[in-house]
Amino acid sequence: PLVADAEMLGTPDPELAATMGFSGFGKKARTFDLEAMFEQTRRTAVERSRKVLEAREREKEDQTEKEFRIPCTDSSLSASSATGLGSTLTEREAVCSESEDDSNEALSGPSVQSQSSAKGPAEDSDDDDGDDDDGEFIGPPLPPGFKDSDDDNDNDDTEEEDNNPVKKIPDSHEITLQHGTKTVSALGLDPSGARLITGGYDYDVKFWDFAGMDASLQAFRSLQPCECHQIKSLQYSSTGDVILVVSGNSQAKVLDRDGFPVMECIKGDQYIVDMTNTKGHTAMLNSGCWHPKIKEEFLTCSNDGTVRTWDVNNEKKHKSIFKPRSVQGKRVIPTTCTYSRDGKLIAAGCQDGSIQIWDRNMSVHTKFHCRQAHASGTDTSCLTFSYDGTVLASRGGDDTLKIWDIRQFKKPLNSADGLPSFFPMTDCCFSPDDKILVTGTSVKKGGGSGKLFFFYRETFQKLYEIEVTDASVVRCLWHPKLNQIMVGTGNGLAKVYYDPVKSQRGAKLCVVKTKRKERQAETLTQDYIITPHALPMFREPRQRSTRKQLEKDRLDPMKSHKPEPPVAGAGRGGRVGTHGVTLSSYIVKNIALDKTDDSNPREAILRHAKEAEENPYWVAPAYAK
Repeated sequence: PLVADAEMLGTPDPELAATMGFSGFGKKARTFDLEAMFEQTRRTAVERSRKVLEAREREKEDQTEKEFRIPCTDSSLSASSATGLGSTLTEREAVCSESEDDSNEALSGPSVQSQSSAKGPAEDSDDDDGDDDDGEFIGPPLPPGFKDSDDDNDNDDTEEEDNNPVKKIPDSHEITLQHGTKTVSALGLDPSGARLITGGYDYDVKFWDFAGMDASLQAFRSLQPCECHQIKSLQYSSTGDVILVVSGNSQAKVLDRDGFPVMECIKGDQYIVDMTNTKGHTAMLNSGCWHPKIKEEFLTCSNDGTVRTWDVNNEKKHKSIFKPRSVQGKRVIPTTCTYSRDGKLIAAGCQDGSIQIWDRNMSVHTKFHCRQAHASGTDTSCLTFSYDGTVLASRGGDDTLKIWDIRQFKKPLNSADGLPSFFPMTDCCFSPDDKILVTGTSVKKGGGSGKLFFFYRETFQKLYEIEVTDASVVRCLWHPKLNQIMVGTGNGLAKVYYDPVKSQRGAKLCVVKTKRKERQAETLTQDYIITPHALPMFREPRQRSTRKQLEKDRLDPMKSHKPEPPVAGAGRGGRVGTHGVTLSSYIVKNIALDKTDDSNPREAILRHAKEAEENPYWVAPAYAK
């Protein structure tokens, strides 16, 4: 046995302890018997492994008996008891080997958990048995039948969620981002879901970074890319490296991820009648979006009655032009436009209530169109294709939401009405699983709450509604990767709804971070001017630390003296009352101070008569000669 020799350490020396700064000398060292420790550990390990092996054996026997007992009838059972145990043993081995094969096959799939939930409860028992053979689970055995019931519950839960789509809506928690005071008219999330951009009627575009934000929820950048034009639409490209900004002017802009300009579309010549010959839009833009597959191409529509596609690398001229026409063949204004999910079709909703769809490569004639999709003279505010690409949803300015199969475009598959919309960009979107359609409603000031409605795509039955705020709900966006719903409202808020379990990243990242305290001491006391070549007598002493300087300043009564507030009204405490800064207020004050009595003008003049006679100065000397 190894024994640490306590005597080697010597007796405690108080002087040495004082000089060394610690006093650990007087304690006797512990003795360790290593062989005894090893023996103890070995015994524990042997005991534990024996228990595990016994438990496994017992569980295996229980399982095989159970499996063997199910297919056999009572008569066969009595026969087998007569014939002895040999046959049962061989069958048992066969069942064991089968279950092992099953488990090996199962493990080659995506994951054990998903496999087991996909299978029925009958096969689960085989699977679990095989897993035990492979040595997945270590420890005491679970009671027989426990595993099966648990898996059944899991299956029931998933089935229940499939049957009840409301369970999939992530709305248990929310955060509110304060964009400003005016309507949030545009929302954009990059494809990875790391950054959110909001644009509004206050001309501002704000950038929010979920990973970089703390619980104070402040935007990290705010800019006005289009001077004094309301922002109509914001969207990240399919790769997330550039942003399309559509505002109230005639030129769309493309910014990079940090808000710096990449390109600006050219303005067309407004004196040319034929829009094909103008290089760009000549009137206010209404909407725009990126091509889902080609990362350099985007689409815009405008009040000049055209829909144009553009290339980021060529800002001098549009790529192609589409001209929607009314029944009479006249020009009609497109209010919204979008690409299909594969990017092969271009759809536009027009002011005459029609929806017109072109093949992207053939710009003259429409491929599909529906003339009376919505009421004429109203702004169709949004068109969006489902993820499977077969269905088109349209949000009308006539307070309706409709869903269309574009192959049979005469009448809608379903429609819902009574959904007021006061904004030309009220939108709708599909849930990530394509089963739910979401849209917002508008309210007048003081007319209740704006709501977010959820409709079941197949039947258009209203599944759910969320009361968002006491203003209109304008924009909504359900991000497939984050599984979070972003909402832009009429009172300058951007709300993010999420569920801690069903949602990923996004708002969950910034909620957990505590607010950073602003350290007051580190703010500069006054600007320190560095003059390296000044003469010694003019040099300021270099400020070493602002905190120390601040503490010194607090000791100086001159610097710590709070300035007296201005006196309002009559003067007091030896200070004269203030008067206004205008000339008129100054004159009025002086008139009030002038106490001379001019009540009798004749007397006032004659007061100077005697002096004038004795010492003529003005009139008499002039006429003396």
